[in-house]
Amino acid sequence: MNKKNSSYIGISLIILIFGIIFIPKIVDRIGSDDIVETDRLNVKRANGDNSEVGYIEQYGKNKRVPDFQFINQDGDTISNEDYLGKVYVVEFFFSTCPSICPIMNANLINVQKEFKGNDDFGIASFTIDPEHDTPEVLKEYKEGHGISNKNWNFLTGDREEIYKVANSGFGIFADKDQTVPGGFAHSGLFALIDQEGFIRSRNDQYGNPIIYYRGSIDPENSITEGEEKAEIEELIADIKTLLK
Repeated sequence: MNKKNSSYIGISLIILIFGIIFIPKIVDRIGSDDIVETDRLNVKRANGDNSEVGYIEQYGKNKRVPDFQFINQDGDTISNEDYLGKVYVVEFFFSTCPSICPIMNANLINVQKEFKGNDDFGIASFTIDPEHDTPEVLKEYKEGHGISNKNWNFLTGDREEIYKVANSGFGIFADKDQTVPGGFAHSGLFALIDQEGFIRSRNDQYGNPIIYYRGSIDPENSITEGEEKAEIEELIADIKTLLK
């Protein structure tokens, strides 16, 4: 037997021994969820609590809500500073939307019901069609949908500024698009903001922040395993956590 063949046999024996000794231990650790924080495979929170409402980190800092100042349905000027001290939800919608907006706002109305009478909770709905959605139109929209929360503002103003807040400020996509129903494309996501103006979210099953909550899915039609589901129950739970 030459040296080359001996080397191959030696390497094969080492691999075999490694597999016999170590692979079962690795499998057992994964199966029992016994993975320490220093492991590269650790993708869960150290405390195992994925329902904690964490901060969203960007460039090494906790991400804040972008500065904004727009007109609401009553003609009043509303800015991000008006929401300081409150937990609130942000959405981007338009009143004539024929697709996801009715679902989004039906979900937010259900969220509103959970916090009825709580002055420390609010909602900010930014229209992405300000040319049509004047304060008068938005006031009619709010009243027509039975929205009673005084801290739920429907905001309109300069289109470029609104799109800047959506796309650059939050990273929630919004744009004109004549190929989609209604002529505007948007994601249907909700952002959760805490009392100090920080964007907050829970983690997913892998320990990563979900960042935003799916609001454009009907909870009644998202129960099939494997399908995307609305995250309204999670949003409500996380609002309650921040309000404590």
